[in-house]
Amino acid sequence: MSIRANVHRFVSVAPLPAFALVAMLALASLGLAQQSKRPKSRAKSPAAPATPALASVPFQSGESLEYRVLFSKYSVNAAKIETSVIEQRSFFGHPAWHFRASAHTIDTMRTLFPIDDEFDSYTSAANLFSLQFEMYLHEQGKSQTNVYRMTGEGDPAPNNVTALRVAPGTRDAIGFLYDLRSADWQRTPELRAPVFDGHRLYDVVARIDTPQGNIVVPAGTLPAFRVAIRLFDHGKELTDTRLWVWIERDAPHAPVLVEAEIPFGTARIELTHLP
Repeated sequence: MSIRANVHRFVSVAPLPAFALVAMLALASLGLAQQSKRPKSRAKSPAAPATPALASVPFQSGESLEYRVLFSKYSVNAAKIETSVIEQRSFFGHPAWHFRASAHTIDTMRTLFPIDDEFDSYTSAANLFSLQFEMYLHEQGKSQTNVYRMTGEGDPAPNNVTALRVAPGTRDAIGFLYDLRSADWQRTPELRAPVFDGHRLYDVVARIDTPQGNIVVPAGTLPAFRVAIRLFDHGKELTDTRLWVWIERDAPHAPVLVEAEIPFGTARIELTHLP
């Protein structure tokens, strides 16, 4: 099975570790992030001459959600994650949402694998397609910054960033999380999209597999529904990586729990505070 459009890359990327993939696609990522100086591409560009209709979304600027990451069947408290809606602004002439996710290992996991990462997504406010994805990585004493501009056929090469030529409708891993929240699941049986995680471009299929349930997390007992996420790489499903996202039934449709099965363990990402 493949839903991949004809995608060409300007860059060569390496495989993403499985646990980082879980966090990226499900809630943020357990990768790297350094509070380093931002590239010039972050400077605000002139406003667009005409404002297109904006997609209806359940979140707003200023929202911040906090999560804890429990890894393996022994429920090791491995990390904390925060996702934020920084603002809505003009991004090179496009109305855009600026999303951010940060991840930090804690306790024993930090001793073994110190990570402090930040990921920024500039996502079209009109259709929730990715415009730019940024990674500020700080892992085990090493730092790395990667900035990817999503471009299409015929687009000029941008300055100061890496151009990634993708099919229309491509999301990045952070923006896809907000896309899951915004989908009209009463009318949409499934959501399909190419998703770039910072290293590879996957075909992703998301479907509701549990219409209702009450989920117990540190933030409380919340009514939610579960979306199953399947990943495909060049038409082949990643059967050793399985993801489920429980989304709050009521607005703002916050992700309250992510469950993951990966080749070397399991993970739960639990909401610790309501917005």
